[in-house]
Amino acid sequence: MKLKLFGITLALSFSLVLTGCGGYEAEEEQDNGNAGDETANLGEELEYTITGIEPGAGAMGLAQTTLEEYENLEGWEVLESSTAGMMTELGEAINNEEPIIVVGWNPHYMFAEYDLKYLEDPKGTFGEEENINTITRMGLEEDMPSAYEILDRFNWEVEDMEGIMLEAQDVSMEEAASAWVEDNQDKVNEWTEGVEPVDGKEIELVLTPWDSERASGEVMKLVLEEQGFQVTLTPVDPAIVFQAIANGEADASLAPWLPITHGSFYEDYKEDIVDLGPNLQGTIIGLTVPEYMDIDSIEDLQPKE
Repeated sequence: MKLKLFGITLALSFSLVLTGCGGYEAEEEQDNGNAGDETANLGEELEYTITGIEPGAGAMGLAQTTLEEYENLEGWEVLESSTAGMMTELGEAINNEEPIIVVGWNPHYMFAEYDLKYLEDPKGTFGEEENINTITRMGLEEDMPSAYEILDRFNWEVEDMEGIMLEAQDVSMEEAASAWVEDNQDKVNEWTEGVEPVDGKEIELVLTPWDSERASGEVMKLVLEEQGFQVTLTPVDPAIVFQAIANGEADASLAPWLPITHGSFYEDYKEDIVDLGPNLQGTIIGLTVPEYMDIDSIEDLQPKE
């Protein structure tokens, strides 16, 4: 049974109003020692807002938890938007060398395009480094052993994914993935060596609608098609990824970020899916700022008065 495509159009848009703060006064030098001159007024400049992405993203849940756990973030809020909207705001701020705080993550081309840094997270609310795992439905190994073997072998690096994502800013994601496959045949051969080809077998992969998962999805689509599969890529909300695999409505996914970001969904469905382990290691999520900002830790931010 094929999974129905969930079309969710985010029509949220916003702009950050940056207010001039003039010179920093002597009273700000009597700060608590955790923040420099810039952080004393940073909250006011940003109207105590952090630029977020889609409301269904796991990173947004972690950002909200962070606001709740850090007392110094009282009065702050995470604005829901879209990944594209966040990138527009980030680019405009950097072009004008203005302050901004965004919900950021690796792999993402933002780190290849801009000089950014994560704010230290002493409470660990965003968790440690994570992995992106491959999951399949029960019975896929018996039904499609060739696809199962390729999915099980699939493994690449953060730089691979970010390279495709950056290239896809100038060409389509399909073209960027195709160029990567062509340039990395040695790695692709490791995934497919000795695998029996098929003749038009249909397989559906579900993915979250972000560039990182679009990159891995398009690469796997090309690799499976070279082995004779007819591949459908279906972008859905993260919760639906797990639901679809557990119910057998889709065959596999390369998208789950574990153990933190999508951990709650994993716990709900782990008995009804097959976890093939990490396909990429070293993902990071956190509050992100341009390198030129004189701030290093979430604890340096000041509460709203």
